[in-house]
Amino acid sequence: MDVVCPIDWRYGSEEMRRIFTREGMIKYRIRVELALLHALKELGYLSEDEYVKVEKASESITPEEVDKLEAKLGHDVMALVVSMAERAGDAGRFVHFGATSYDIVDTAYALMFRDALSILKDKMIKSLEKLKDLTLRYQDQVMVGRTHAQHAVPITLGFKFANYLYEMTRSLERLVEVEKRVVLGKMSGAVGTMASWGKDGLRIEQLVMEKLNLSPHSISTQVAPRDGFAELISDLAIAGSVMDRFAIEVRELMRPEIGEIAEGVGERVGSSTMPHKENPVTAEKISGLSKLLRGMVISELENIPLWHERDLTNSSSERFIISHAFLIMDEMMDSFYELLSNLRVNLEAMERNLELSKGLNMAESLMINLTLKGIPRHKAHEMVSRISREARKENTSLLEEAMKDKMISSTFSREELERILNPKAYLGQYKAIIGRAIDSYERLLNRLNEARGVIH
Repeated sequence: MDVVCPIDWRYGSEEMRRIFTREGMIKYRIRVELALLHALKELGYLSEDEYVKVEKASESITPEEVDKLEAKLGHDVMALVVSMAERAGDAGRFVHFGATSYDIVDTAYALMFRDALSILKDKMIKSLEKLKDLTLRYQDQVMVGRTHAQHAVPITLGFKFANYLYEMTRSLERLVEVEKRVVLGKMSGAVGTMASWGKDGLRIEQLVMEKLNLSPHSISTQVAPRDGFAELISDLAIAGSVMDRFAIEVRELMRPEIGEIAEGVGERVGSSTMPHKENPVTAEKISGLSKLLRGMVISELENIPLWHERDLTNSSSERFIISHAFLIMDEMMDSFYELLSNLRVNLEAMERNLELSKGLNMAESLMINLTLKGIPRHKAHEMVSRISREARKENTSLLEEAMKDKMISSTFSREELERILNPKAYLGQYKAIIGRAIDSYERLLNRLNEARGVIH
């Protein structure tokens, strides 16, 4: 078969791809059908022997078999049901009894979400650990802060990494939270009332969920509520956008005229025609894929307002959105970890760029210190703006221009001005703030480890 979508051959890990392949999806749906059949067996609708026959018969169902039946029946879930039932002969008479298609589809999605989110959370923690290491390693490495792509007051490289640590921690927290709203089963029949099972409805739901280790939605229509699906795709897109922000940072700082950070490209070819090129292709891949993720959010939001107890407008779009969103995020997480693991940091460039503006990026410090000496803040701002313009015009340093100003030079000695304009002495509470970012991550990690301990 010819491959069309890059997801099939270029993006996403094998472990994530297995969940969303045609074969993988069918296996998840069979698990749900068997869980329903098991519940019916427990309530006396069929015998243990009949259940075992269906279970055995279902082991070798192939996508090709289901697709062939779907071409005839025009319904993918019914094709699977017929395949299971006919393979089991008379024992298959209760397959799908009382259920509607989306009891199977949405409960299978819950199982797929659980497994896929587990993969993503583990990968996200790996990257967070790497960010934490980089934060601690470079917490005291002073560099230029930048706002509007212009030099601002100094920060440290570790402080920069700590910001991404915090933002990615929040993305991990979102994925943990959204699980509570999407890893939920649905087994409630045609419009959600369980009418087809009569008095056994709630008991059947309970037995199915116990078998699958899920909790049920409190109420649903024919489908599980799509607000949770939209939240999930939004949370994936937010995490992708945070990685995109970091990727843009790397791309910007890798410019030859800045040169502070670069991808560890090794022997990789940068350009097919320019042999000298070292291109930030991993960062650019992250940025490119994040655009796709953000685009999927609107489509999934559109799937919330279905007609009445449901229509079919969500089905076709979700065949693309759900599998592709997870595989794109999976690829981005692997690329993000690769980017973090192979960063090259040029400390000399950071030191050089710190001096590039000849002290102008320390104008705030001078203004603050003048205000503390009794000059009104707005007057101090005006004064420092004036001498900053002079420094740019004359290509001199802020220190030199400050010493020329009678009011400033009469207020501070040269030694005092050198201290005031020293970027390494104007870092505020950076270490404490970095500590708060690390603490925020470690608290979440401890909660996750405790939860896993309870589960295991």
